[in-house]
Amino acid sequence: MFKKVFSKLPKKSQKSSENREQGGTPRSHGVSTSKNSENITQQGSNKTGNSSTSSSLNVGQGQYNNNHGNKGSSLPLFVNENSNGNFNSYEALPAFRDVPNSEKPSLFIKKLKMCSVVFDFTDPTKHLKEKEIKRQTLVELVDYVSSVNAKFTENVMQEVVKTVSANIFRTLSPQPRENKLVDGLEVEEEEPSMDPSWPHLQVVYELFLRFVASPELDAKLAKRFIDQSFILRLLDLFDSEDSREREYLKMTLHRIYGKLMAHRPFIRKSINNTFLNFIFETEKHNGIAEFLEILGSIINGFALPLKEEHKLFLVRILIPLHKPKCLAMYHQQLSYCITQFVEKDCKLADTIIRGLLKYWPITNSSKEVMFLSELEEVLEATQPPEFQRCMVLLFHRVAHCLTSPHFQVAERALFLWNNDHIVNLIKQNCKVILPIMFPALERNIKTHWNQAVHSLTLNVQKIFHDFDPDLYKECLQKFEQDESKEGEVTAGREATWRRLEELAAKKATSSEAVLVGKALTRKSAG
Repeated sequence: MFKKVFSKLPKKSQKSSENREQGGTPRSHGVSTSKNSENITQQGSNKTGNSSTSSSLNVGQGQYNNNHGNKGSSLPLFVNENSNGNFNSYEALPAFRDVPNSEKPSLFIKKLKMCSVVFDFTDPTKHLKEKEIKRQTLVELVDYVSSVNAKFTENVMQEVVKTVSANIFRTLSPQPRENKLVDGLEVEEEEPSMDPSWPHLQVVYELFLRFVASPELDAKLAKRFIDQSFILRLLDLFDSEDSREREYLKMTLHRIYGKLMAHRPFIRKSINNTFLNFIFETEKHNGIAEFLEILGSIINGFALPLKEEHKLFLVRILIPLHKPKCLAMYHQQLSYCITQFVEKDCKLADTIIRGLLKYWPITNSSKEVMFLSELEEVLEATQPPEFQRCMVLLFHRVAHCLTSPHFQVAERALFLWNNDHIVNLIKQNCKVILPIMFPALERNIKTHWNQAVHSLTLNVQKIFHDFDPDLYKECLQKFEQDESKEGEVTAGREATWRRLEELAAKKATSSEAVLVGKALTRKSAG
């Protein structure tokens, strides 16, 4: 059921999906919950020795919390590091299949404590044996959580959260990126940063994801350990540069949102705060697309009529998210959220269209193409009453896009007439829209440099002519009159300049200023 919800969400652009190839998609992430532990074992073992290219974990490296003592156990759980940087003892615990069922819960806790040790992955040659023991132990824990058939106790919940926290919570530092020169221009390297500790981190995330999704987890008890402080730290990790980690975080946070209902308002509020900081302060965050994917499925489940809180979220967060320059990184997900609101409540179409016009890009052609694409999706769900409220402002902007010298902008604007629903809306309001659009259509036919734009303009012009031939003739007469008046104004302006040049030539030998009388100015202006 959970994967079906995410399958409806828009995915990132092709470039983004290529960067995510190893992390997967929402329907097939890293090691999905449907895969067995053999996949995890194989993936981890393939990556263990190849981990020297990115950032390292920097929380408690090689350390162990003595509060997690091994009470009453003869097995060596305490891990100490001597002055040479080597561990005195880190031995594997017995496998679950080798102990009686009655001892499995206590062995599970011991293995969790053992996996709270965090190693330094910046040096791929250090602690190889210990790292492999830990990875295998984590895989065993994933299997156990997936197959357990008894309710998790408070002690188990506490230890799981402690182990997960020790491994995943760390300071995220931006990685240095190499720049390349292309045709003399410096271009930033687009390859994503990969965490060298991912072979272990992935299994930790898989463990926690299965733990949260497990039917044996009591939500009322779990909310005491997966508390607001834990959630805030989890949200901070969404700024990770590793797309594989963000994919797991997205799946995990959505599970928490669905299961721990008491935390839902807090999660929404915290994500909103991240958005506000991104929009109005930094314009830098790696996880905006993932947040929007989560919110897309949440919006899809909003009950009708929409609460005022949700409408404010649309106006104060989603619409201003069109402002940042890096819109392309998350535009598909944002557009999906916007259209979800229109489909939920068609009366919001006017608010959304006016919001798009408010943040419409003036000098960024690629953003303008994205806005036009989103506008088409919104108009497709717009009803005639809402369309009539904003059509004048809207088609003044469309007319401006139509005459854009950037052929992709002009072409995308003309594609609006390929949508039957939009054409029907235009037909119903042709008497208002055609006078606005006619000058732009005529100028395109006469002066636009691109042949494709020229052909599309002729098609749109024919559509308008078929709607109302009489109105089309009236608009043509008015356009010719306006062109004639504009020609007179241009001729008067040129006459004024010639008069100024003549006066300047006569006074060239003297120091007298050249004055132009008011009568001359009025005459040239008329």
